[in-house]
Amino acid sequence: MSYESTAEPIKLGYLFDFRLPDQYPQEMRDDLMRPFELVFSEGLKQGILDRPVEIVFREVEGLPKGSIKAVIDAYGELVDEGCLAVFGPAITDNAVPTREAIETRFHVPAISCTGSEDWLGEWTFALPQGSMTDEPIFWADLLAKAGHTEVGALVEQSLVGQSYLGSFRIACRDRGIRIVAEEPIAQTAQDIEKAVGRLHAAKVQAIVHCGFGFGAVHVNPVLAALGWDPPRYMGTAFQNAWISPVMWNAVLGWTGVDQYDEANPVGQRFLDQFEAAYARRPQYCVPVMNRDFATVLLRAFSDAHPLTPRGVKEALERVKMIPAAAGAPGTRISFGKWTRRGWMGAGYLVARTLDPDGTNSQLIGRFGEE
Repeated sequence: MSYESTAEPIKLGYLFDFRLPDQYPQEMRDDLMRPFELVFSEGLKQGILDRPVEIVFREVEGLPKGSIKAVIDAYGELVDEGCLAVFGPAITDNAVPTREAIETRFHVPAISCTGSEDWLGEWTFALPQGSMTDEPIFWADLLAKAGHTEVGALVEQSLVGQSYLGSFRIACRDRGIRIVAEEPIAQTAQDIEKAVGRLHAAKVQAIVHCGFGFGAVHVNPVLAALGWDPPRYMGTAFQNAWISPVMWNAVLGWTGVDQYDEANPVGQRFLDQFEAAYARRPQYCVPVMNRDFATVLLRAFSDAHPLTPRGVKEALERVKMIPAAAGAPGTRISFGKWTRRGWMGAGYLVARTLDPDGTNSQLIGRFGEE
């Protein structure tokens, strides 16, 4: 190939702000990157891009198990590597303080799946894995439809937990549901016997978990010891079930908020492509979500003039009404000059439960459906 025909790749940072356990399956590790590789290679083949995209991956231990310093340092490394945008960080407790560093030091756009609206700013965009404000409305909707009028809450002592709880109080008030007890719990898997025992003693009709998810690891064993099997609900912590068998068993029996809906034709067409390319059909949230992130970034890279961090940021603002693979049928992605949250419509969230087989889940309901 001639000198005139070659160009350096566009660099995209991928900041993964918690370390996956050693037993995390390799095929599921591949699910993190392959949607990006598939979308970007197809964009190159179709002439949407005139150069390849190189993904620079960083995996660090941020909060709740590690530190915010590790996350901000990793962001800085990606900027120094020449990344024009960064995917991540994902966890609210990391994303919100990292936003300040992005705005004051880095000036390189980031897109995250955090559910916190405090992440959103001039340089920071989101396709949120739910929302600290939306998910509690969905919980209250599910509780009311099931006929529950009293509920107990397990609240992780974190920004995530407190954000969920504030919104849940309002949602319960609006639906005529009384929160009988609110029990604080640790962010990580600690002894939870007393907290669950107090909910049992309060005779709550159902349990809601507010948090990232690790704090709920020991809830099911305590319930089994009590001989108690109440209806229980959680937010997008449900999606942690695919991290490890420990998390799957922790989430088993809960109804959670998810973004994989098998009725979404855009998502199914993408999985057709994925299966054709990799001989595997991963029917859960991560591949379809990451397809949407990659599709948005493909559009921004192709429309960035000039091809700089600011050019990418301004191109992200021009992304409009892209059909989404994640969420219910009809979900779209749109940003704007001060619209930083992309999935639109109530249907971007669905409710699911896990099957005991350790692999599959079942659709329970779609947000907004009567």
